[in-house]
Amino acid sequence: MVIEKKDSAVVITSVEGREGEVILTGDRPTGPLHIGHYVGSLRSRVSLQNSFKQYVLIADAQALTDNAENPQKVRQSVLEVMLDYLAVGIDPEKSVVFVQSAIPETAELMMYFLNLVNLGRLQRNPTVKSEIKEKDFGEGIPVGFLAYPVSQAADISQFKATVVPVGEDQIPMIEQTNEIVRKFNRIYGCSVFKECKAFVTAGGLLPGTDGQSKMGKSLGNAIFLSDSEKEVTRKVKGMYTDPNHLRVEDPGTVEGNPVFTYLDFFDPDKSSLEEMKAHYRRGGLGDGVVKKRLNDVLQEFLGPIRLRREEYAQDKSEVLNVLKKGTEKARQVITQTVKEAKQAMGINYFD
Repeated sequence: MVIEKKDSAVVITSVEGREGEVILTGDRPTGPLHIGHYVGSLRSRVSLQNSFKQYVLIADAQALTDNAENPQKVRQSVLEVMLDYLAVGIDPEKSVVFVQSAIPETAELMMYFLNLVNLGRLQRNPTVKSEIKEKDFGEGIPVGFLAYPVSQAADISQFKATVVPVGEDQIPMIEQTNEIVRKFNRIYGCSVFKECKAFVTAGGLLPGTDGQSKMGKSLGNAIFLSDSEKEVTRKVKGMYTDPNHLRVEDPGTVEGNPVFTYLDFFDPDKSSLEEMKAHYRRGGLGDGVVKKRLNDVLQEFLGPIRLRREEYAQDKSEVLNVLKKGTEKARQVITQTVKEAKQAMGINYFD
């Protein structure tokens, strides 16, 4: 197991041998999930649920922080995300999957945490600064969006989670969560909440099909888990490659080439792939051949997921019922945690 320090947040790159950890993970429902989500988090969740207590959050309340004028988008996406979870193998019998807005105690805990954070600290959070720039809010930053790290701190702390799988860009969120936890425990002389560790898997970022460093739902550069066979083929054919590889006989660059990056993740025949890379580097191999291989690989990977998703989608009421049961389980845990927090604060007037 490797542990390193990044700022004041502890980062782990393996959970092997860490029995007893409690894991909190999840997604903002702003559309269906894509293969970047699978590489970055979904595949690890499927594995982690077999060995750890895992809570999976569908963060619809947080999604509304920058979609307040389009709640229908968020509402529809909750079901889409749940279908994606089930399709990739997240098991509701092993992972507690729940929807954020159905648990008012989370908002209550966030309110208590807000009193422990000043405005300047929120504005300095590198993740928030980056996302504000990306969304081009200008001076119109929603307060709910600015307070996103506090909301995440409540999400994590309400389960006393100790491990949170994140990308490297989310490590500042974990750092701020731990700051809030330490401050709460110090002020109220208790140990209600636990500090958590960021679990970062190596090489867990898949670039967009356009060659951009990030695949995004709204960036038009994603291959979704729910895409049809025809749609996947269309997107692969239009993928960015090496811009200097103009003719088949020209030597090509593999590094930074999204087609090869995808093949590294999804192609099981590593030996043959290395031969293809060598051929591409010395010239004589066209982009169309490489893209055909990627399309074949992705169709084989996505086919079973697509089929399972379609089967679950035939009974959407049952899918929502599964989500409701998970939400009820989560709320029982959260209610107890908030009760403990209020006791520590001395505002449990009627207990």
